[in-house]
Amino acid sequence: MTAKTSQDSPVRLAAFGRVLEITLDRPKANAIDAATSKALGAAFQQLQNDASLSVGIITGGGPRFFSAGWDLKAAAEGEAPDADQGIGGFAGLTEYWGLTKPVIAAVNGLALGGGFELALAADMILASEQAEFALTEASIGLIADSGGVIRLPRRLPRAVAMEMIMTARSITPQELERWGMVNKVVPADQLMQEAHALAERVAANAPLSLQAIKEIDRATEGMSEEQAFATMRQSDLPAYRKVYDSQDATEGLAALAEKRAPNWKGE
Repeated sequence: MTAKTSQDSPVRLAAFGRVLEITLDRPKANAIDAATSKALGAAFQQLQNDASLSVGIITGGGPRFFSAGWDLKAAAEGEAPDADQGIGGFAGLTEYWGLTKPVIAAVNGLALGGGFELALAADMILASEQAEFALTEASIGLIADSGGVIRLPRRLPRAVAMEMIMTARSITPQELERWGMVNKVVPADQLMQEAHALAERVAANAPLSLQAIKEIDRATEGMSEEQAFATMRQSDLPAYRKVYDSQDATEGLAALAEKRAPNWKGE
C-alpha cells in the first residue's frame, strides 16, 4: 500500500487506497481537548468529502492509550465542558450525524471515558489484547454524555451497561467480544494489520451501497421492523434513493456476469 501522510499534530492522517487511517497522537494519554476535537472532526470531514475514500480507521498513537478521554488538565485550566468542539462534537465523531462513511475503531490500549465514547461512535471495533474500556465519569462527579449513557445500553444488555456506567468499572475486550460489541480481539502487534484487512474488505464494496447501509441503519435505529421498513421506503434517504439507479449498480451486475472485479465510481 502507498500512503499519503500528514504529520500535523495532534492528529495524523495516512491514506491507503480507499482507506483513511486517522491516528490520535497526543502524548502521554491521547487526551482530547476542544482543539483536538476540531482536528479529529476535520479528519472525519475529509473522509466524508473525499470521493476517493470509502472507510476510515481511528486509532491511538503510542503503546498504552487509545484515548483517556476529555483532557482534564485543559478543564482545570478553564476550558468549559461546552466549549466549541467543532464538527462532529466531542472527539470529532460522537455527534457527526452527517458522516455517511463507515469507521472502524482500532483500540490499541486504554479507552477511558470519552475515549470509550469515541470507540462507541464507530461502526466496528477491533481491540488489542491489552486494551481496556471504562466509562469513568461518575467517579469524578460527571456523566458520559458524549454518547456513553446513550450508546452503551443499546450495544450491551442494559443491566451490564448500567453496571459499567454506574460503577465506573473497567471491562476487558474479551468480555466485550463475548457480548458482540467488539468484532475481534487480536495481539497488539497484529491490530493495525487486522484493521486494514477489515477496512479493505469493506472498501472492496460499492461506496454508495456502504453509505446507504449506514444511512438506513442510523435512520431506523430503535424502530420496530414495520416502522423501519416504512422509514426506509418513504423517508428522504439520499444514498438509498440513488443505489438502484446508480452507475455502480449497473457496473456491479456487469462485473458479476463477466466474472471480474467491479470498477466502482461511487455514482
